[in-house]
Amino acid sequence: MDQRAGSTIKYGGEGAPERPLGRSIKRGIACRCPKCGDGRLFRAFLKPVDHCAVCGEDYRPQRADDLPAYLVIVVVGHVLMTGYLLTDMFWRVSPWVHMAIWIPLAAIAAIATVQPIKGGVIGLQWAYRMHGFGAREPESSDPSA
Repeated sequence: MDQRAGSTIKYGGEGAPERPLGRSIKRGIACRCPKCGDGRLFRAFLKPVDHCAVCGEDYRPQRADDLPAYLVIVVVGHVLMTGYLLTDMFWRVSPWVHMAIWIPLAAIAAIATVQPIKGGVIGLQWAYRMHGFGAREPESSDPSA
């Protein structure tokens, strides 16, 4: 088994077309089809389409589940906690004022980021062929496999 230094090892068969991870996640964040980049990814706020209207890619296998919500909590929590702590260092205000400021900001930020983050997770799943996204790919022509 002779391999040259710097050669890339690919698993999952040679015939499968490449799915660039970064491009797929970017298209998902833009709420576009990770495959073609043109079709809409969502038919409702958080409900993905069954099939891309442009390229026909099947999105029923996606299993984003709770990961987008966890990512929203991490991102929004870190940004808002930093803002809260910096604000509290410079202006001493009552906890009620902080609640009046930061609770609405947290709700708005969470609602604004959950759909793009879910699209990015779907793009990640599509790029890595998770949960059946690679099932319709052409298989090898070897009949013994």
